[in-house]
Amino acid sequence: MLEKLFGNPVIEKVLFYLLMNKTGYGGQLARSLDEPLYGVQRALLRLEEGGIVVAHLEGKTRLYQLNPRYPFLKELKEFLTKAYSFLPEGEKRSLYEAPVRRRPRRTGKPLKRVDDD
Repeated sequence: MLEKLFGNPVIEKVLFYLLMNKTGYGGQLARSLDEPLYGVQRALLRLEEGGIVVAHLEGKTRLYQLNPRYPFLKELKEFLTKAYSFLPEGEKRSLYEAPVRRRPRRTGKPLKRVDDD
């Protein structure tokens, strides 16, 4: 929908993902968005060079988020939120609102098995 404005459909997907999930790393975004890792990394680099996203290291993982110091952050979020509301529900659920595990499983925690009926 906004790929003509941003010049790249991957940038649109990355911005929607970061808007909905707050943070993400390259591999996570590539898997969630079903895009090649190289394309996602290039989009993140472009956005970081433009000051729209920032990255920080958590261990060896480079996490990205929208830049809280970006001068037009409020307006960008409003714009993205409005554009996001026009996406089909299926696309929203499958790409941007999929449950993402935020931390590892506790040591010794038993796995729940789902029985087929």
